[in-house]
Amino acid sequence: MSATHRAILDTDIGTDVDDLMALALILGTPAIELVGATTVYGDTDLRGRMTKRIAALAGADIAVHAGERSTLSGREVWWAGHEAALYEDLAQERLDGADAVQFLIDTVCAAPGRIDVIAIGPLTNIAAAITRDKRFAAAVRHLWIMGGSFTDDEPEHNLRSDAVAANIVFAAGIPTTVAGLEVTRLISMGNDAVERISSSGSLGKAIEAEIRQWWAFWGTPWNVPHDPVTVLTMTRPDLFRFSVPGSVEILSGAHEGVSRFRPGAGRTRVVEGLDAGAVAEAIVAGITGVPDLARLPNAL
Repeated sequence: MSATHRAILDTDIGTDVDDLMALALILGTPAIELVGATTVYGDTDLRGRMTKRIAALAGADIAVHAGERSTLSGREVWWAGHEAALYEDLAQERLDGADAVQFLIDTVCAAPGRIDVIAIGPLTNIAAAITRDKRFAAAVRHLWIMGGSFTDDEPEHNLRSDAVAANIVFAAGIPTTVAGLEVTRLISMGNDAVERISSSGSLGKAIEAEIRQWWAFWGTPWNVPHDPVTVLTMTRPDLFRFSVPGSVEILSGAHEGVSRFRPGAGRTRVVEGLDAGAVAEAIVAGITGVPDLARLPNAL
């Protein structure tokens, strides 16, 4: 079966475990052909090498390009300190490039209307691609974003981290779907789900270790899979309820990072609801569907 989505993943993998879970879900979803990954925010080389290692655990060789380290807004990068701490010899992982913005432009513009972009970190890379090449925004098939909070005034991390970039992206006219905190928080991953994931093989065990590291960091026995929910808005729209199209603005100043959605003129929709049980099961089933190299014939 041929993939129904050719996609680039733009990620700040390595901090919250949900980026890793989203990557695994993508690799375990036959409907997605992952044509490359770009990293953003902070030490993007380290994030890129981690992406390479995780893809290798799934038997995938994907193009990974390190992207923008600093925010357009000038806001300081938040660094938890545990990024990629669970992986040995990451220096041996070789990235495919150090200009993620140009990779985004070249890949999307070479196939206008055919490449989806899944953006699950601050939107700095996407904004830079929009401003560097005027063809980019019109060439993206659809943009799938994890970010914002549309039922209250809580600033969400991804959009607050670079509000300038976020406003550039939302003003560009790209067909966009956004999953905000009010829907992603309807899902949580606890011990039962983690044990299922861990039992699926070497990638599952790596995910379990990252999840437990994240739990220890926050002092909780559960986590919210924000980014995998965003992946599913693309592949399983039947599990979600969406708003009418409209526009999104990210506030600045004293309210920096607060999200506002206005229905009407615009090409952005937000997720308004979901089937929590079905979404949670789809996340675990997709991740556990990644082949375990250790169990394959002729595996190295």
